[in-house]
Amino acid sequence: MVESAENTTVVIVGAGVAGLTLGNFLLRSGVSCTIVEKHSRAYVEKRQRAGTVDSRGVRMFREWELADVVKGGSSPKEIAGGTCIDGVRYPLGLGDDDTDAFLGAGGDLRFEALDVGLEDLDSERPTVRYRNPDGSATTVTCDYVAGCDGFHGVSRASVPAEALTRYSHAYPYSWLSVLAEVPAAPFGMAIHDRGLAARFPRGADASRLYLQCPAGDTPEQWPDERIWSELRSRFGADVPTGRIVDKRIVPLRSVVFSPMSYGRLHLLGDSAHLVPPMSAKGIHLALHDTEVFARAIIAKVQEDDASLLDGYSDTCLNHVWNYQAYAIWITDLMHDAGDASYQGAFRKQIARAELQRLIDSPTASRLYDELSGGLL
Repeated sequence: MVESAENTTVVIVGAGVAGLTLGNFLLRSGVSCTIVEKHSRAYVEKRQRAGTVDSRGVRMFREWELADVVKGGSSPKEIAGGTCIDGVRYPLGLGDDDTDAFLGAGGDLRFEALDVGLEDLDSERPTVRYRNPDGSATTVTCDYVAGCDGFHGVSRASVPAEALTRYSHAYPYSWLSVLAEVPAAPFGMAIHDRGLAARFPRGADASRLYLQCPAGDTPEQWPDERIWSELRSRFGADVPTGRIVDKRIVPLRSVVFSPMSYGRLHLLGDSAHLVPPMSAKGIHLALHDTEVFARAIIAKVQEDDASLLDGYSDTCLNHVWNYQAYAIWITDLMHDAGDASYQGAFRKQIARAELQRLIDSPTASRLYDELSGGLL
């Protein structure tokens, strides 16, 4: 088998939000990097992404001269829809990110890098090996590895189990996630006695739909007609229907791995932590990790200052735990406000009162906006 050997400063594993953003930051700062992604470009561009960039994220992209990656302008844009509580609608903001900037600036992005393996992570020169679609192999030697390949990726799996501590919290319900060939509808959420429901545009001709369901449910328990019936019931109105192309159960959980570094490997985003999608914090945490790590690498490469890199894990974990506290609060609040079968009628009334306070109080609403950056 033919094998080639290469060198770079940082190998980034994964071309999601964290990986591409990090690549852009390093590229614009003169730090050599290579992104390896196991999927094809078509798959990466179509897979589901978080839909909101908060005001901090927008400011961050501006500071790095990457404002164009936020679609729709320099700030989250107001769109029709919002949250539906017993038939009353309240608007929210929505923003998008764009990942084309890295390739446009000449970045080195390897799609379909198969069977990625990380070696010698606790040495001064770790290596990343992968197999190309044609069967040849590539070895990239680097100074640092950024693990941006998600919760089930190879990066965290390459760390000895005894070197990490896992903290986790499971919620008593799940979400049924559905991708349907339905023309993009306005963003919308519904709080209902039957459970939470949500729908989001995914391109011009597709929508992502969510239905709260018991944690033990399976996709087979949700035939298409039941899905459309539940959406109609929970939104209290007709909803457009179409061919359902994917349905899956999404468990709601909060997970943190500590530390977020092992040798020359540093974990970013979902590789190191998960928050439930209700909190809209996954992309925010990934972007925070990315900026902290980028500034640390730049300081080390340009100034030989390793202090930021040495403190990367502690700096990020302080931020992560604050966001986890918010994630649990908003997730419990939104679900308790609907289906009372989990926490009871008393908690439901408390959640409804808290939601009403957020809606009615300008001060509380501003604080909520600062914390959340919008839902989902």
